[in-house]
Amino acid sequence: MKYLRTNIREIETAAELQKIINENENVMVCCGRMGPMCIPVYEIMEELEEEYDNVKFYSMAFDSPESDMIRTAPECRGFMGLPFTMYYKDGKVAKATTSIQTMAQVKENLDQYLS
Repeated sequence: MKYLRTNIREIETAAELQKIINENENVMVCCGRMGPMCIPVYEIMEELEEEYDNVKFYSMAFDSPESDMIRTAPECRGFMGLPFTMYYKDGKVAKATTSIQTMAQVKENLDQYLS
């Protein structure tokens, strides 16, 4: 099992991912690696955790077989760049994005889809 060791909570199994999505109204999961496209998104999430107390923020290792639920999601079809970021509302995918995002882009998605 690969671990990211980010400063945000990390999901390790598909069962844990499903449980988190089912038990929380608003969830943002950044599925990636420890690389230049992903680390800025993890840092943005870490910074926003206190501001968005209605959202649960998590990371998940892209290369883990456990992240298959995100990697193969219909909303991610055609995605080329890491990370794959999923915004879940009431147990369903509200928005999916690919590649690096700015603080403004992440906040826009949180405000539009998870408010």
